[in-house]
Amino acid sequence: MDNTTENTESFCPICEKTFPMSEIEQHVNKCIFLNSADSEEIPKRKRSPSPVLPQNFNRKSRGPQSKVDLISPSKKQKVETKTEKQPTTPRNNKTKSNKSLVVNELKPSITVTKATVANNIASATSTKASAVEKPKDNSFSIPLAKQLQPKSLDDFIGQNHVLGENTVLRALLEKGDIPNMILWGPPGCGKTSLSGVIQGICKSNPTKLKFVSLCAATAGVKDVQNVVSAAKLQQKFGCRTVLFMDEIHRFNKKQQDIFLLHVEKGDIVLIGATTENPSFTINSALLSRCRVIVMQKLEPDSLYSIIERAARNLEVKIIDDPNISLQEGQCDSIAVQADALKWLADISDGDARIALGNLQLVLQFHETKSKVVTIEDIKEKIKKSHLLYDRKGEEHYNIISAMHKSIRGSDVNAALYWTTRMIVSGEDPLYVARRMVRAASEDIGNADPTALMLAVNTMQGCQLLGKPECDVLLAQCAIYLARAPKSREADSALAKAKQVIASCQGLQPSVPLHLRNAPTRLMKDLGYGKFTGSQMYFMPPELHNVNFFN
Repeated sequence: MDNTTENTESFCPICEKTFPMSEIEQHVNKCIFLNSADSEEIPKRKRSPSPVLPQNFNRKSRGPQSKVDLISPSKKQKVETKTEKQPTTPRNNKTKSNKSLVVNELKPSITVTKATVANNIASATSTKASAVEKPKDNSFSIPLAKQLQPKSLDDFIGQNHVLGENTVLRALLEKGDIPNMILWGPPGCGKTSLSGVIQGICKSNPTKLKFVSLCAATAGVKDVQNVVSAAKLQQKFGCRTVLFMDEIHRFNKKQQDIFLLHVEKGDIVLIGATTENPSFTINSALLSRCRVIVMQKLEPDSLYSIIERAARNLEVKIIDDPNISLQEGQCDSIAVQADALKWLADISDGDARIALGNLQLVLQFHETKSKVVTIEDIKEKIKKSHLLYDRKGEEHYNIISAMHKSIRGSDVNAALYWTTRMIVSGEDPLYVARRMVRAASEDIGNADPTALMLAVNTMQGCQLLGKPECDVLLAQCAIYLARAPKSREADSALAKAKQVIASCQGLQPSVPLHLRNAPTRLMKDLGYGKFTGSQMYFMPPELHNVNFFN
């Protein structure tokens, strides 16, 4: 450019300051990189001072005599300077030429700036990457149970009584017809996996089904209301919303009422999952609107199939021959004996989540060692799974009932086994002892009166010793009660007596006079407590022929 262009001043489009045309490109670069090191050299833009009103300012009309008077002193000086430097060209030509000049000068500057921005971002990213170590490639950043969650019915393993061939639920799901249901089963039996299958069904029909997942442990009634509101809008377009509520038993009976009306109207399709007995934890009105799907612990064969599939997906070699035991470094990748996988399946107590977690621990421990993993290698690392037991849940009552029935059936091995199951699971010893006292009277009774004495002494001994020393007392009592002769005479007679009292119509029979208490002279004169030859009976006259021991 010539000298005229270098002396021409122009406004910066970012900070609106005036600079010579020869410096405008460098200044624009600085303004764009406000977050870079150059931004420290650029002072922050200060607010212009308020204009000074001239003496000739007309306050009534609220306006000056000229527009220049309202301009701040700094800008006024710039305007005057620009006015002095303006050429004598026509106004329109001057404006067009100045605008075109500024645009032509700024275009290459902005283009360079974008490229510089990209380079600076790349350099900043590389700097951060060098400062923070890149995470290692680890396939276990997500739990193995989550990675292998099935997406279709063909991938689902186990629960053949519910999802096997020719079952009602499988036929409905294959047609895309999802009913309202409550999935009840122990942890790791496939409730969440089944919800993943239903989610895959919904994704295959996005115009007809929408899947929403919530957990009652973290969500509340407000979240359910939001889902219902969105479901009503979706329903107007022919799309139904399937709501999966995990841990639904964590909602109390009052909170569960939020589902009633919407399930009945068909606003949502409810799928609840719970480990607790729905009869105790789910609103009875909600149960009548949903089908309860009972899921059992997974069989060892099903668990082995799940573990085997997980190992093959992780490219782990499975060796069927137990005699093969390669030394470290003799195998290209990690390998596991089939017997080791079977052992993992057997100790997982029917819980697929525990089985996959144990497999993940084994693979993580041996991922740097190229050898065949045997049963002996993992027995030292993996302990037997915890026993499923809830002191306030269904399993609590199931096991104590099994112990009582084993004593009644004189099966000493079963009585000792179920007693030990409760001891190992952490049951309160006094609860077990109280049940033994009941069994000693109900099932043994007068056939061996010593059994009741031993049961009471066992309960007192548990109070004195506490855990874990009292475990042998419970074992001794369980063995004695199971081996003792049985007589349910007392319990059966008691039940018949209760039945006679309950079946009485009208008033209960009054106590005969000769059986009544006679603390005063008047009551004795009235015949209270007097026996005669014709009054030697102790049952009410209406019940003379009743015999509770037939």
